[in-house]
Amino acid sequence: MTEPGRRLTRDLMAARIAAEFGDGWVVNLGVGMPTRCSDFVPEGRDVIFHAENGVIGYGRNASIEEAGRYVVNGGAQPVLLEPIASIVHHADAFAIIRRGLLDVAVLGAYEAAVNGNFANWRIAGRKGGGIGGAMDLAVGAKQVFLLMEHTTRDGRPRLLERCALPLTAAGVVTLVMTDLGLFEPAGDSFRLREIAPGFTVDEVRQLSGAPIVPVPDLSEVTV
Repeated sequence: MTEPGRRLTRDLMAARIAAEFGDGWVVNLGVGMPTRCSDFVPEGRDVIFHAENGVIGYGRNASIEEAGRYVVNGGAQPVLLEPIASIVHHADAFAIIRRGLLDVAVLGAYEAAVNGNFANWRIAGRKGGGIGGAMDLAVGAKQVFLLMEHTTRDGRPRLLERCALPLTAAGVVTLVMTDLGLFEPAGDSFRLREIAPGFTVDEVRQLSGAPIVPVPDLSEVTV
């Protein structure tokens, strides 16, 4: 799923984040790349996927042939139901979030900062848009994992010392998975836990807008 010196594929990024899910965790997957995580739960590990639309206990993404008309995740993508699945009211789905019962929310983002702040709902210069359910997820989940490209399409860094866009939430991010590696906000820097094969720490630093500090036992991203 990756080649030396190439950025990680979205599937590999999703699989690496999914490897962080604990057995029995209740997990919400945000719209976009995070929805891929339900395809990569490690074998033998039970994870309960939660969607704001009231589908609780779904599994992997469904093929065209498998898709049901109304069984979709939070991104409106067809998914398969697990035997434990329940369909609840939209308000009950949000009550689960606000009650603090989510072990983790995996969200996409435009920017993340060294202090755990992140922005994922508005792009500078564009009108419209709203913070939506991300606000509830960001403050209600016990942990927040971000799944995002390391740079914008024009090469600007997304890992920053300070977010420039309007914040979704402050100080909540636990892990950041990009196509260059796995990072932890450390207050004044990002701690680089794992690096994409073929990249050097200096190359990652050049593509970042904040200090990058590798852990002593830095390893390559593997799943």
